Amino acid sequence: HVQLVESGGGLVQPGGSLNLSCAATGKTNVLNCLGWFRQAPGKEREGVAVITRIHGGTEYADSVKGRFIISRDSSKTTWSLQMNNLKPEDTAMYYCATSRAQCRGLDVADFYYWGQGTQVTV
Repeated sequence: HVQLVESGGGLVQPGGSLNLSCAATGKTNVLNCLGWFRQAPGKEREGVAVITRIHGGTEYADSVKGRFIISRDSSKTTWSLQMNNLKPEDTAMYYCATSRAQCRGLDVADFYYWGQGTQVTV
């Protein structure tokens, strides 16, 4: 079993920055894909960015390319989302998630383990 704990959300002015962090505990050696998702009120949950745990390859949603950066630390059990030049449309609950499967994109259905969510308001 795997547990995820997020931190770092908050309120920020447009153009500002926030950094979200997610720490995984438990059987982390089986994990392959680490990701961030978000869900705004009345909208479906959508993929923001993913990173492969071992090799560090990344993929981003078009809406955040050039503004957000996903990374993982040397232990490969903590990953972060640096969000720059935030816009009001970035306001959402942000969730980290992870999967045993290789990264195949930003599909919510590919991810099994989820954090509790952290609110970002711009």
